[in-house]
Amino acid sequence: MMLSEGNMSLRPLTGSDQEALASLANNKKIWDNVRDYFPFPYTSKDAAAFITLTKQEETPMTFAIEYNRHFCGVIGLVGQSDVYRKTAEIGYWIGEPFWNKGIATTAVRLITGYGLRQAGFVRIYAGIFEYNVGSMRVLEKNGYAKDGVFRKAIYKNGRIWDEHRYSITR
Repeated sequence: MMLSEGNMSLRPLTGSDQEALASLANNKKIWDNVRDYFPFPYTSKDAAAFITLTKQEETPMTFAIEYNRHFCGVIGLVGQSDVYRKTAEIGYWIGEPFWNKGIATTAVRLITGYGLRQAGFVRIYAGIFEYNVGSMRVLEKNGYAKDGVFRKAIYKNGRIWDEHRYSITR
């Protein structure tokens, strides 16, 4: 399965992505904007384990982001459970050499359409750390609305931060 627009595509991760994934993900600037379960330093072994994990998804939810045929990041949806089972959380990161090219905006547009139409979700949301205004802008460009601010909800790098929660619905 592949989702594409122009020179960008979302596709399943493969073993051939392992080295590029490890190289791009091993960046403190990326780690600063993601949850702590994302390893840092990020090794080739971490990349291999992650790729293996994505292959176990019944419905594809995690995709490599490819720009001009170069692996440049990862985007995915995490389906929620129980009464939230029609909701997914979106997560994404772009390798630093690919920043400021509109890649994240296009990737979010593609996976949002997939999540709301093909995967059957009614709502997709994201929690963004207060200092990641670029990611907030990416979501806003794609029609996500700010639901609110969860004050002092994040503990990252030894500090307490607000979380800005965005969502979009079908």
